[in-house]
Formats: sequence, structure tokens, C-alpha cells
Amino acid sequence: MADPFYDSQARLVAEEMAGDNAAPLSVGELAAKLKRVVETEFGHVRLRGEISGYKRVASGHAYLALKDDGAVIDGVIWKGQVNMLPFQPQDGIEVIATGRITTYPGRSKYQIIIERMELAGEGALMALLEKLKAKLAGEGLFETSRKKRLPFLPGVIGVVTSPTGAVIRDILHRLEDRCPSRVIVWPVKVQGEGSAAEVAAAIRGFDAIAPGGAVARPDLIIVARGGGSIEDLWSFNDETVVRAIAACSIPIISAVGHETDTTLADYAADLRAPTPTAAAEMAVPVLADLRLTLAAHGQRTERCARRYHERGRERLDALVRVIPRRDALLGPQRQRADDLGARLDRGLERRVTTARGMLDRSAGALRPAVLVRQLESARDRLVRTWRLAQSLNPDALLDRGYVRVTARPGGETLVTGAAARAAGAVTLHFRDGQVDAKVERASPKPYDRKPDPADQPNLF
Repeated sequence: MADPFYDSQARLVAEEMAGDNAAPLSVGELAAKLKRVVETEFGHVRLRGEISGYKRVASGHAYLALKDDGAVIDGVIWKGQVNMLPFQPQDGIEVIATGRITTYPGRSKYQIIIERMELAGEGALMALLEKLKAKLAGEGLFETSRKKRLPFLPGVIGVVTSPTGAVIRDILHRLEDRCPSRVIVWPVKVQGEGSAAEVAAAIRGFDAIAPGGAVARPDLIIVARGGGSIEDLWSFNDETVVRAIAACSIPIISAVGHETDTTLADYAADLRAPTPTAAAEMAVPVLADLRLTLAAHGQRTERCARRYHERGRERLDALVRVIPRRDALLGPQRQRADDLGARLDRGLERRVTTARGMLDRSAGALRPAVLVRQLESARDRLVRTWRLAQSLNPDALLDRGYVRVTARPGGETLVTGAAARAAGAVTLHFRDGQVDAKVERASPKPYDRKPDPADQPNLF
């Protein structure tokens, strides 16, 4: 058995052999060579396949796979190209992707860097449309209950459309014929790259205008475009446009394409018009018809007022006929007033007679002799009252040698020894003045057997 250390077919340690002129490659070198070969050979390719596993990451780049019945290839769309795609990629949609094939050495796989993507035929386009319609309908964006009522006579109308096409001229001409209104046009591209973003931005811009600002806020918005193929109208099937219409607080009329054309914008709008001209007709009433209607209402109002006046006059005349005459109504009251007047005169006469008699009687009682007797009687009563007051005056006894004792302070008269001892300080009132004194308890005399409770206080 050969030694494996020296066996050229099973060497343990690599060593150069005679005739071996191929230096070993590193994995990175091989990956770089493969990358150059693949990119040189497949620098521009167009692949047809079905999208699978589409995902857009936080960086803005998108990753997906294109597959058919026999194979799968990974794909990458860088952020700049994703924003330029004419539609939103979704799983299950067949597309034609244009780009270049490259390798990703980190995973030993090849992939396509997609630079442009198109739908693979009208069938794929319709499939994408149906998938997006089902998605938005599931979110309730097409519900009838959320649609707003259009104003009867909008003061300002905002129009989102191309400023150079025939659409804006048709709208302005139709509005001028029916009811001249103020129109604010937000110019946008209505097809091609970036058109969907412009239309959505215009709708959001109108909705962001504050009421009462420098720019008038529209009462109604018309989103309009002329007819065309489904590819031409595809911007109005874009999800950003549909969501902008659904979120707008201003009522919107969608007038995209001809009568047979239908876009997702029509489902999201508050009202769909078959043509831009029809949208103008729906937006405002006919001024002449409005004037005729107002005139008819005015005539009806006048007739109603006249009829009401006439009926009121008829009722008044009927009431006047049944109301009694003025003399018949006021006769009893007049007679009663006369009776009361006569009674009042008689009553006044009796009152005057009675008062005169009372005055005569009172005057007789005021004779001089009667007045003198009354005056002398009153003088006697006064003298007796004064004598009684003099006798009751406590200071009248002071002339007879008595003393009146009052508490100090306070001034109340003290009539017992106990009250004087309780007061402590007293004032003695004499005939010729007052003397303040202090009261002390009296001491018993030596010859007294026991103190007398009735001892008087010792005054000094």
C-alpha cells in the first residue's frame, strides 16, 4: 500500500509537483473572476418572469425573485430605480425586467440588478389592477358611506389636470356657459413618469389650503384627464393617487378618460363623471335655470303672501260683522259710571256735613274757662309729681347728717355692710362733697365675749 504522504493522489500537505503550473486561487479571487465573466457576458439582459417575494426595506431598496416554470433568479432594484417605476410591483404579476446580471460573492449566487421593469402584456396589467382594487376595497376606500355630498353652488372650484391640454379648455368653457365660477388650476402631468406623484401632491395641496387664507380654498375639486389607453390612464390607478382622493376632505369629481374608461380614482372619488365636460356640468347648475327657479319661487311666495293676506281680510270682515257696536258695548259701562259719579257727589256732601258738625263740637269745647280749668289741673299734677321726686331723691337726706355709700368703681349705692366689705373701696357722699375710703373687717373689743356678725365696717 502506497504511503499517503508521498502519494500524488492523496497528499496530506500540498507541495508543488513537476509540471504543475496552475497556482491555487483564493475563494475571493475566484468570486471576482466569476463576477467579471458574468457581468461581461450578461451586461444587458431582459428577463420575463413572475414576481415573487417582493420586499422593500428601510433603506429604500427592493428585493424580489423572478421565476418561471423551470428556474428562479434573485433580483435587486436600487432606491433610485424603485421610485421611477411606473407601477407598484406585487407578487404574482408577470413582468419584463431589464438590467444586468452580476454575482453576490457573499452567498455564492448570481442575481439581476433591475434598472427598468414593465408589465408583460395587458393581461399582467389587468391582473395588477384587480389585485390593487381588491386590496383598496378591502380597506373600505370605495365604500359608498364615506362619499361626501357635492356643494350645490361651489364658490371656488379646483381643477387638477394638464394646463396645456383640451381638457381644461373644455371645463372652463362649460362652466362659463352654465354658471361662471372661480377656477383654480393645479397643473400636473397626467401620464408618464412622476405623473401619479404630481396628481397626488396636487390633491393634498388643495386639501391643505386653510380657509380664509391668501389663496382661496376650493369647495369642490375636479380631477380630469382626456381619453387614452389603459397605459395612458395608469397614473390614475396608482395607489398614492387613490389614497390621496380617499383622504381628501374636499368633495372630488373624477373625470378621467372617456365614458367607457374606468380607473381606481373613479371608485375612490365622491362622484364619477363620464367626461371632463360632464364633470363641469355636474359641478354647477345652469345659471339661467337657477334664475328661472328663483323667479318661480318668488312668484309662488308672492302668491302665497297675497292669498294669506286675502284670507286674513276675509276672517277680519267676518269677525267685524259679529262683533257688537261700540255703543252697545260701552252703554252699560257709561251708565254705571254716571251712577257712581252721582253717588260720589252725595257721599262727599255727607262727609263734609259730618266733619263740620265735629268741628263745631270741638270748637265749643275750647272756650277760655274750660282751658283755664284744664291748665290749673295740669299745674297741680306737676307740683305733686315734683314733690314725690324730691322725696325719693337719696341725696336729700344728706342735709340731715346722713351719708350715702357707693362702690368704687361702679358707683352703685351700697346698703349693707357685707356689700361694703365685698366692694373694698367705696366713696362716701356728704352734703358738701365726696370722700374715698377703704373698708377693713372690724376687730372685736376686749370686753366683747364674741364677735357680733352684724358689726358694721370700720371706715377711715
